[in-house]
Amino acid sequence: MRIYKRGNTYWCAFEVDKKRYQYSCKTQDKEVAEEVASAIHADIIRNRFNIPAKNKAERFFGEVWQEYLKTLNNAKGTLANKIFAAKHFLPIFQNKDIVSLTVTDIENYSLKRKLEILNASKNAGKREQEINYRWINLEITTLRHFFNFCIKRNYIDKNPCAGVKKLNELSRLKTLSDEDIDKLINGSTNKLTRDLITFLIYTGCRKGEALNLKWDDVDLQNDVIAIKGTKTKYDRYIPISKPLKELLKGIEKKDDCLYVFNKNGAKLGNFRKSFMTACRNAGLKHLRIHHSRHVFDSKMVMNGTSLYITGELLGHRTTQMTKRYSHLVPDTLKKAVDDVWGEK
Repeated sequence: MRIYKRGNTYWCAFEVDKKRYQYSCKTQDKEVAEEVASAIHADIIRNRFNIPAKNKAERFFGEVWQEYLKTLNNAKGTLANKIFAAKHFLPIFQNKDIVSLTVTDIENYSLKRKLEILNASKNAGKREQEINYRWINLEITTLRHFFNFCIKRNYIDKNPCAGVKKLNELSRLKTLSDEDIDKLINGSTNKLTRDLITFLIYTGCRKGEALNLKWDDVDLQNDVIAIKGTKTKYDRYIPISKPLKELLKGIEKKDDCLYVFNKNGAKLGNFRKSFMTACRNAGLKHLRIHHSRHVFDSKMVMNGTSLYITGELLGHRTTQMTKRYSHLVPDTLKKAVDDVWGEK
């Protein structure tokens, strides 16, 4: 048997009874590809010589789940998020054979969780469209990823989450008033955090884009910042406003430091704890670093900036992302019409 690559995907080739076979292993992981190839080879031999198929070994959900977790890293809290999402479905599925689980089982689980959320005291008196089922969707997404892992390991043939529909999610967009913005910035306990929060609000940058920003990408002469290596893999350029220019000028630029936001010359890894401290000091609950982008979005749209331009500044590759702010546009559109036609 031979394992080889075509592009980024591994393929296998072998010969059975003087007949050659060639198949895609549908994976970029060589170890997984070897397992897939062995399974394909065994199936070919069994079918070719009419050997009765053995039943798949019984594998309990809980055991395979632990195997799955070991393949994850904790970048961006991936492992912690999976464990958190599993707290509802693990007690239900952990003693079941993963081969026995069907789409009906997953749909019944989704319905059970939906009823639990509907009957929660905080949702009493609410209409269904006013209830957020985001956590259920995250749990189903986690299950879907888990079963894809099982397919790669050749433990199961089909994903029982296939075709399970998402439930309603309320918008999580959060913006701040000018007063709250001032409270948040002033709630910072050190200059670095204060500069970072202000920069994020003035630019709409993602946290990673701010932390990776180099002085070479800041052109104070032409008033433009180049955001490179973004999440969407497209570079974009952000004009530098007057208050942003004052902010950047106020940051000490050390000769041996590449990064704008640094700690003692070293690139800053994260500032979540100091951000949360600023939130507590400002009396702002349930605020995340990413909400600074929503603040920027809202400010731009409510000031009359088109959704297209706002999307370009934020680095949205589709208009669908920016359309989340379209509910802020009606007054802006009315003002635009009034400015053109005036009062007759």
